[in-house]
This record gives sequence, structure tokens and C-alpha cells, in this order.
Amino acid sequence: MPNKYVDFVSDEHLTNCISELYTKYLNAKASYTKTDFNKNKVDVFKMLFDKKFNNLDDEDLIEKEISRQVDRTIVNAIGDFHENILNGVDGYSKVPAGIDIKSDDNKVFIELKNKHNTVKGEDNKSIFTKLKGEIDKNPDSKAYFARILDKKSTNKQWSFSHKKTEYTNENVLIISGDQLYKIITGKDNSLFELYQNLPQAIDDFLATIPDDQKSDNVESTAMKEFTADIGKSNRSIIDEIAFSNYNYYLGFDEL
Repeated sequence: MPNKYVDFVSDEHLTNCISELYTKYLNAKASYTKTDFNKNKVDVFKMLFDKKFNNLDDEDLIEKEISRQVDRTIVNAIGDFHENILNGVDGYSKVPAGIDIKSDDNKVFIELKNKHNTVKGEDNKSIFTKLKGEIDKNPDSKAYFARILDKKSTNKQWSFSHKKTEYTNENVLIISGDQLYKIITGKDNSLFELYQNLPQAIDDFLATIPDDQKSDNVESTAMKEFTADIGKSNRSIIDEIAFSNYNYYLGFDEL
């Protein structure tokens, strides 16, 4: 029986990858606390403008800010999703630690990030050193630093300079998401195929989740804490956030 979604991994594997990502969404939101929310000092003036200009009530305003902050965690989880998908392709398997993706014959080694702008400087050096170590141990292999979301379609030798030291090797390459999927699956448009069919796969997965367990019905720990605090202080949510962040500022202690 042919696959329903994509032809380079099984429907079961794709669904499992979606399920794992969904759990990370739930956990990131549910475990997000008031302390996390206030950690980087919230711009309460921006919140006032957002509330008025976008006609938001206090709860919607805070939920949007929580979603924005939690999104940083989710970006990393999306990278894990692609890693899990590709480790389900025939000839590839997940390794316990170290390299993100490798072929079973030890000919291909991949370090994967979700976005092109998340790694700089010293991190580039660490990734290059790790990849070069793999090809040194495995003659005739190639190692790739992959960025799923890149500025252009890329598959070329990775060369860069860091602290006046040049890093380059003909078998260490830098590659974009589309080219990575092509190499691993053997299909030119496999990333696009995933993009086209992912909405239906997500819908089918969500249809198995009870409504009260869906992410839009899961309240964050931060929201529960804010609700409890305003019940005690009689402050609005925005005033509670302003007081929590800036009670040491002149006048803010009056909140």
C-alpha cells in the first residue's frame, strides 16, 4: 500500500515525528513560568501600545507575548523534527549522541540547524572540528553543516575564517535544507513534497487528540501564576507585569 503523505519515510514515522514535536509544543507552553516571562525584562510600554492598537484584552495580550517568547524554544524543536524525519529514511538511523544524522555506511555525516543565522563564530569552529573529526575517521566520507532555512539553495565546500585561522576541507560542506533532503532521499523535490503534504498529516494527527488536550486549550504556568497574583493584588495583568519587572523604578512601587 503506497504512503499517504511522502514516499521517502513511512506514514507512521512521519506521524511519530509530528507527535514528538507536538509534545514539545505542549511542554514548552505548559512549563513556561512567570519567572521565565519576566527574565529578560518585559517592555511594558510596547504591551500598552499592542493592547490599544490591536484591540486586545489583557489575557490575549499576555498569551501572545508568551507565544512569542516560547517560540524561541520551538525553533530548536523544528530542527529536531527535520533531524527525526531524515533519520527515518532508509540507510540512515539515529545515533545516541554526537552527530545529528549519519548514514549507516558511515559515508555521510550531518550537523543540522534549523536557521542559517543561529550559529556564529566559536560555534562554527566547534561544528567544523566535529565534522572534520568524522571524515578523518572515515575515509571517502563527506560531512555537511546543514541549515534547513537558508538564504539560498547551497551545497558547497565550507570555508570560513575565525580569529585569523582558516577553516576549510574539501569533504566538509555547507548545505541548505532542500539540497540536504535531496542527498538523503535521492529526490530533487523531497523537502517541497514534505511541505505540500505536511498540513494534511498534521490535520490527521490532530484529529486523534481530544479537544481539551489540544495546545490552544493548554494554559501556561505563567498565565496561572499571573491569574493567582492579580486575584491577590487586584492589579490588572499589565500592572502586575509592570510591578514585577519595575517595582524598583520611581513611582512603580505605587502599583
